Parts: sequence; C-alpha cells; structure tokens
Amino acid sequence: MTVPETLHRIPRRPWRWLPWLVVSQLAVVAAWVAWGWHVGLPLMLASHALFMVPVFLPNSRFYAPVLSRLPGAPAQVWLTIDDGPSAQTPDVLDLLDRHQAKATFFLVGERALARPDLVHEIVRRGHSLGNHSHRHPQGRFWRLGPATMAAEIAECQQALTAITGQAPRWYRSVVGMTNPFVAPALMQWGLTRVGWSARGYDGVDCHPDTVVARIVPDLAAGSIVLLHEGAAHGHTLVILDRVLAAVAARGLRAALPG
Repeated sequence: MTVPETLHRIPRRPWRWLPWLVVSQLAVVAAWVAWGWHVGLPLMLASHALFMVPVFLPNSRFYAPVLSRLPGAPAQVWLTIDDGPSAQTPDVLDLLDRHQAKATFFLVGERALARPDLVHEIVRRGHSLGNHSHRHPQGRFWRLGPATMAAEIAECQQALTAITGQAPRWYRSVVGMTNPFVAPALMQWGLTRVGWSARGYDGVDCHPDTVVARIVPDLAAGSIVLLHEGAAHGHTLVILDRVLAAVAARGLRAALPG
C-alpha cells in the first residue's frame, strides 16, 4: 500500500527536546541561586511537569510526531483495533466482513508469534498491521529506558515482518504513552505514530452503551477510531458491531488510509 506523503510523520529530530531540557534546568539553577528556593523550587517542579505530562497525552507531539486524524480524508474513518491477535480475532474479522469494513490491527509481537495463522488471516482479508510493542508492558511502558523501549518496538517490528514478509508502517504506543525514547526507535524503523480522535475506553471493564455513546459524537470524516480486541469484559463484538452501524448511519465507511 502506498501511503500519502501527508501521512508520513516519521520523527526526523528525535532528540529535539533535549536542548530545551538543558536550558530549562539551567534557568532553574540560576533562579534558585538568585532568588532562593522559594522561587527555584516551584520553577523546578513546573519544568519537570513540562517534560513529564506529555508522556501521558496520547496525541501530544512533544516527543514524537503523531497522526490523530486523517488529513483531507473523504467520507471515511480509520478503524484501529489494538492488543491482538486473540481468540476473538476470527469473529472480529467476520464482523468486519459483514460490514464491508477494513481496519488496521495494532498487534503485540509476542502474541503474533504465538498465533501467526491469525496474523496471516488478518492480512489475507485485506486489513493492515501496526506495531503495538512486543510484550505490551502496560503498567511500566511510560518509564521504559532507551534500550528496553528500543527492544519493545524492534522485536515487534521484526516479528510482524517475519510472519508476513511486510514491514508495518504504523505504530501505536501502549495506552498511548510516549516517552522521550520512542522517537529514536520510530525513526530507525520508519514508523509513523498513530493516535486517535474517537475513543470509548473499551479496553477496560465497561458497558457497551457507555462505550458507543463516547465514540459516536466523534465520528466524522477523517476520524481515527480506537477499539480493542480480547478484553475480558466480553463485549468486543457488540461494541464493534454498533460502532460500525453508527459509521454507516453517518454516511461514512471504515477504510484504510491511502
């Protein structure tokens, strides 16, 4: 698949934040020396927050470029499904077929290696793949160091490429968290980070009505919809079916970018 140039958001300067970090801390030291801790301490806390908060903002461009909507898209949405492959994947694929919808599956590397047949089936049915880390370390992804972060992204990329013969072009951070060490790995592998513009929090315990009510108001041309598969609550297929029905009701279609 040829990806339009406007969708290529591969980091070009992955360490662009570093000079700002150095300057901010020098300014804190200077303020502390000049006016004492009453001024220096609040400035230090504020400067740390400036560099910490973006880690937890899924669509923040502070550390790496991100695609959160499809620019100039026709009447289509981009359906993205995280956390597979899983035992639900065949049913998800059948449901997508019934709605004549296409999606990008952001797969976890070690899960893909355990179920390569499902990965092949996803591709065979005309869907695309994305890199969603190798082990999905949800609780600590935000604080991974450079070597561990690089390995998470590299091992998933290598696993999916080995299974399909094609290197994924898309990447999504675990829970959307993107620390300073994500961008260098994305640049190395030529990956574009994908966020979202419509989310229902279906990856945790939930009720389908609540999830769909959160997603539907944000369905519009160019929306990137975040969904999950394999969640323990068991509502995945109901949620997906209702979201796809809402997409069609708005005169939209779920299609791949490009």
